This record gives sequence, structure tokens and C-alpha cells, in this order.
Amino acid sequence: MNDKIIIIGPQGAGKGTQAQLLCHHYDFVHISIGEIFRWHMEHHTKLAARVQRIMNEGRLVPDEIVEEVVRKRLEEHDWNWGFVLDGFPRTRAQAEYLFENWNLDKAVYLDIPDEVVHGRVMSRAALGQGGGFTKRADDNPQALRVRLTEYHEKTAPLLQLFQKKNMLVTIDGNNSIDDVYDSVVAGLDLGEPVRPR
Repeated sequence: MNDKIIIIGPQGAGKGTQAQLLCHHYDFVHISIGEIFRWHMEHHTKLAARVQRIMNEGRLVPDEIVEEVVRKRLEEHDWNWGFVLDGFPRTRAQAEYLFENWNLDKAVYLDIPDEVVHGRVMSRAALGQGGGFTKRADDNPQALRVRLTEYHEKTAPLLQLFQKKNMLVTIDGNNSIDDVYDSVVAGLDLGEPVRPR
């Protein structure tokens, strides 16, 4: 088994949690783009300096920088049984880049209503913590609405692309962690786990 899986969903959908569960039970490697960038920031690398300059100018990190990070990570080939990619792609261009370079198997879309995203993010922001959750400086209702609008605009073409390639698995993310996980495993048709629960 060597599955290459993408996991997509808005902030608060539980992508990291589901990715970690899949990796634990099936020996996949969790590749979280957010975690990689955070590592670079914490260790003050050259990449972090480049990204910080871009962000200080109020610009988004360009696709080519994100693609470079993803390429370097995937080329480590430490994923004998496969990987779950979390946080990439975010645009159709990034998805096309992946298709050109890697044989992807499935894209799991954790579908949850905006009002549920809002409730989860705001409650976690109030706590300042959560499972795999990093509080953001812009976790306020207005900023979240803007992020969600941008997210939907970018994600719609992605979902259409994955659907066209017959690799989209849409999961109702508005359930318990265990129920969502069971739906993901069934949707991916993974069979018996390497490590049972």
C-alpha cells in the first residue's frame, strides 16, 4: 500500500486530527505544510526570512515558494506506505503542480458549514489552544469571514478538478472525530489498519 492522499477543508474542519489518525493506523506520513513553515519561522531559516519579508509587505506567499517547500519535503521519500498532505494545494495551480510531479490517489474534502467553522474557531480562539490548533492573531469574526470567502473561492475550482479526475472523497465533517474518521477510512477504501484502535 502506497497511498498519496490530500486532505482539504476550512480552518477548524479537523484536517490535522484526521491526518494524524490515518497516519497512526496506516503508517502514512503526515506532511503538514503549516508545521513546516512554523518550523522554519521558529528556527529563523533563510526561507523564513524570505517569507517574513513578503508578509511584511502585505503580500501572500507566492505559489513557487510553497511548491519549493512541498517538493523538498516529498523528495525526502520517507513515506514508504504513503502520505497525507495537509495544507496543500490551496489553488488550482498548486494542484496542477502536484499532478505533474506525483501520482496522487485521493483527495478527502472535510465539508462543514461556515457557521460550524465560525463556532469552532472562535471557541478555540477564546481558549487559546486546542488539539493541533494554533491561535492566529487574526482570529476574530470579521477576519474569519474574509478568510472563509477566500477559501471557498479558491477551493471550488480545486474540488471540481478532483471530481473530474474521479479522486474526490467528500466527507461530512460536522460529526464526532470518530464518526468522521470512520467515514474517511470507508471513503478511501483502505481496508484493515496496520495498527488497530
